[in-house]
Amino acid sequence: MTENDGARGGTALSRPGASVTGSDAAELRVAALSPEIVLGDVDGNLDRIRSAISAAARRQAQLIVLPELATSGYVFADREEAHSAALTADDPRWSTLQEAIPADAVVVVGYAEADGERLFNTAAVLTRDARLADYRKSHLWGAEKLVFDSGSEAGLVVDAPFGRLGVALCYDNEFPEVPRRLALAGADVLALPVNWPLVPRPDGEHAPELIQAMASARSSRLPVVIADRWGSERGVDWTDGTAIIDEQGWIVAFRAVMGATAVLSLDAARGKALPPHNDLFADRRADLY
Repeated sequence: MTENDGARGGTALSRPGASVTGSDAAELRVAALSPEIVLGDVDGNLDRIRSAISAAARRQAQLIVLPELATSGYVFADREEAHSAALTADDPRWSTLQEAIPADAVVVVGYAEADGERLFNTAAVLTRDARLADYRKSHLWGAEKLVFDSGSEAGLVVDAPFGRLGVALCYDNEFPEVPRRLALAGADVLALPVNWPLVPRPDGEHAPELIQAMASARSSRLPVVIADRWGSERGVDWTDGTAIIDEQGWIVAFRAVMGATAVLSLDAARGKALPPHNDLFADRRADLY
């Protein structure tokens, strides 16, 4: 610049400051992608996601983030329709996406997850050779409550080749406790797949959700990689808020053609000191709040 109903396969949130695995590279090349997503067209969406991942691979991205419910679309008429567009975590079609992932890179992609009779709004965390985690969204927005079951964890931190990756979904990030929780657990960067419905705002202002993401990034020195939708779906217009935010809270890439790419400094994100007298985490007065 975890195994449970909420997050399966990730690492526990009790290891702030844990050393990273793999490369200690100070920089991370990230890509936030927004391919065309067609409601209910699972196979077509998977093909377009694979193409987008391949394009990001050519740009040498090490972290690739795609939107919430990218494999299915979002504006379902009811739970039955959503279930018809859902995937299981062990669906063999995932392998077609994984084949496109560069070695030592991580992809985070939103999907409707079927688990027996349960249905979750989930983010898969994938490498070419492994499924690192599945995070099930815990804060459901609007009609999502009529369609999905709620996960039981507020975000996820997982060990990745480049360090520690935080994962949350859309409305999760509007609760300041979530990104702060992930940062305190040692997350180096936050992957945030979203579907942000367009809302009125004053001329020249960013979307309120983007402003919130900028604030949370700055308050914890936690860079955020946001993949949003564009266009519309069943009368819902999307914000087109795809963006990459650095550890200072500034937008460093925004609304590029079908996505955005940037290089983030992991060294800067990991350093919480504010010389000569302050530290973002050490100065917290948790006894007062």
